[in-house]
Amino acid sequence: MVLSALVIASTLKSAVGLMGTSLWLVPLVIIGLSYYRYDQLDPESRVIDKRPLNQEYDFIVIGGGSAGAVVASRLSEIPDWNILLLEAGPDENEITDVPSLAAYLQLTKLDWKYKTEPTGTSCLAMKKGRCNWPRGKVLGGSSTLNYMLYVRGNRYDYDHWEALGNPGWGYDQALYYFKKSEDNRNPYLKNSPYHGTGGYLTVQESPWRTPLVVAFVEAGMELGYENRDINGEYQTGFMIAQGTIRRGSRCSTAKAFLRPVRLRRNLHIGMNAHVTKIIIDPIKMKAVGVEFYRDGRKQIIRAKKEIILSAGAINSPQLLMLSGIGPKQHLESHGITVIKDLPVGNNLQDHVGMAGLTFLVDKPVAIVQDRLQPTPVTTEYVLNGRGPMTTLGGVEGYAFVNTIYANESGLYPDIQLHMAPASLSSDAGVQVRKVLSITDQVYDTVYRPITNRDAWTIMPLLLRPKSRGTIRLKNSNPFASPVINANYFDHPEDIARLVEGAKIAVRLNEAKVFQQFGSRLHRAKIPGCKNLTFGSDAYWECHIRHITMTIYHPVGTAKMGPSTDPEAVVDPRLRVYGVQSLRVIDASIMPTICSGNTNAPVIMIAEKGSDLIKNDWLDNIQR
Repeated sequence: MVLSALVIASTLKSAVGLMGTSLWLVPLVIIGLSYYRYDQLDPESRVIDKRPLNQEYDFIVIGGGSAGAVVASRLSEIPDWNILLLEAGPDENEITDVPSLAAYLQLTKLDWKYKTEPTGTSCLAMKKGRCNWPRGKVLGGSSTLNYMLYVRGNRYDYDHWEALGNPGWGYDQALYYFKKSEDNRNPYLKNSPYHGTGGYLTVQESPWRTPLVVAFVEAGMELGYENRDINGEYQTGFMIAQGTIRRGSRCSTAKAFLRPVRLRRNLHIGMNAHVTKIIIDPIKMKAVGVEFYRDGRKQIIRAKKEIILSAGAINSPQLLMLSGIGPKQHLESHGITVIKDLPVGNNLQDHVGMAGLTFLVDKPVAIVQDRLQPTPVTTEYVLNGRGPMTTLGGVEGYAFVNTIYANESGLYPDIQLHMAPASLSSDAGVQVRKVLSITDQVYDTVYRPITNRDAWTIMPLLLRPKSRGTIRLKNSNPFASPVINANYFDHPEDIARLVEGAKIAVRLNEAKVFQQFGSRLHRAKIPGCKNLTFGSDAYWECHIRHITMTIYHPVGTAKMGPSTDPEAVVDPRLRVYGVQSLRVIDASIMPTICSGNTNAPVIMIAEKGSDLIKNDWLDNIQR
C-alpha cells in the first residue's frame, strides 16, 4: 500500500506538470496504479542513467531518439566496443506510455517546443502565424511523443534514393531492415513476406476502435480503392492503422531497443545531457569528442572511433553548424569558426497537410471528452490494456490515394489521409487547439459552436512536397532554438495537390456507408476565408493556408548523396564529407521525404546505419 500511495503521488505530480488542470487529471491518477504492476506489464524495466560517465568511449551517440536508441543498442552488440548514448531529456514516464494522451505531451518539458517562422502564406490561423513543431526531448525522442503510426513509405521512395547515387538504399535493402526491427503481432499478417516477427519493435493495431473507422475503410472501397496492408506489396488503399504499441501501451524506441539491453556493461546512457558542440581536430579534420552540459556543468568526453549524430532533422544540423560544419557565410555571420563548408540545414522537407475538416454525425460513435467516464475508461486501460486510451493519438485509420496529379500507374499515391473519430472541438478546447496554436477568433467562430458534438475528421497530407525550407542558427548560443523556415507552399503544385486531397476527403464522407450516421460536412467558414464560396477550390486553398497541419515529419537537412551532389552533406555510408569519424544517422539524411509517417523509416535508417558502422570496423557484415 505504501508503494501504491507513492506511485499515485508521483503520477499526480507528473500529471500536474504535464497537463496543468485539464479534465484528464483524475483519470491519470488512476493510471498510476499500472505502475504498481510495471515489471509485469513491461519486464524489461527502465534503463540506467549512468553517473559518473567515463572520460572516453569507442563510440558516442548524440541523441537517444527514434534513431539514436537503435544505433546505441545495435553497436553495443559488439562486446569489445564501449558505447555512450547522450540524451538531452529525461526518461519516459507513466504518462508517455498512454497512447491516447500523445497530444498532452506536446508543449511540456518533454518537448523542444519549436515553432516555424511566419511566412504569410501558411499557418495563418495560428498565433503569430507560426506552426508548432513538437520534437521529443526525452529518451526515445519523438517516438515517445508521436502518434505511433507505423508507416514505411512507398517502395519507389527508396529506389529513388538509390537512383540518386546512393547504392544500397533501394527498396530491397530497406525492406530487409524494416523486417529486422519488426515484431508484428497482427495475426492476418503472420505469413506476409513483407513483415517480420521477433524483432525489438512491436507493431499491432489498437485493440479498440469506433465504427467510424470501419465506415472509413468501406467508403474507400466505394471509391474504388482496396482495403490492404499499406506496408505490403502495394501502398495505394485504405487500412485500419497499425502502430508501435505493445500490450496497449506506447512502444518507443527506448522501450523497444534500450530496455532489453539495459544491463549490458558496454552501454552507458547519460540523460539530461545537452550536447552543445562536437569537438573537431582542425588539423586532422577528425571528430574527437563532444561537449555537453549536465547538472549545470560543462563536460567533455572523447571518442576513440566515431561520433554518431542522431539528434534529428532540427538538432543535428544545429549541432553541426555550432561545431563549425555548415554554410560558410552563415557561420561567419555568427562568429563561428568554419571547419567545413557544407550545405547543412538546406533541403528541409516536411509533410504538410490540412487540419480542421470536420464531419458531424447524429449517433454517439465519436470520441467526445465529456462522454468518456474517467474511472471505467482508465480502469479498463490499467487492468486490461484496452479501451479508448489505446487509440493511436486518436488516429484510427489511414489511406493513400491518387489525385489528378499522381503517377499514372496508380502505385505512387501523392496524398495520405489520416482519419480520427474526433474533431478540434471534441475536447472542448482543452488541449488540441493549444498544440495547433489556433487563434481564439478561428476557434470561437468555427469550432466552439460544435463543442462536444459527435464529429470526426480526415486530415489530407501531401506526401512528397516540392517546396524546400531551411534550418539556420539564431545565434551562436547552443541553448537558443534554431530558426525554422518550413517554406510551405513555395512551389504552387503543393497547394494544388492538397486541394485535390480535400475534395477526395469530402467525397469519402458522401459515401453510402456514412449515411447510417447522418454524416455531413461542418460548413462554418474560417474568418479569413468568409468572402469565398464554401467548398470551392479557392476556399479549400484558403482553409489549407489558414489551418496548416504539420504531421511533424521534418527531414533532409543533412542530405545523403554522392560526392558529385552539391547539396550532399553525408555520403551513402552516412559519413560527413571532409570530416573523419563523424556520421549522421537520422531523418536528416533523407535525400527526399518518404511517402508516409517517418518514424518507421528513421528506425530502418538507424538499423542500416548501424550495420554500415559494423561493416567499416569489423568487415564481416554482409548487408
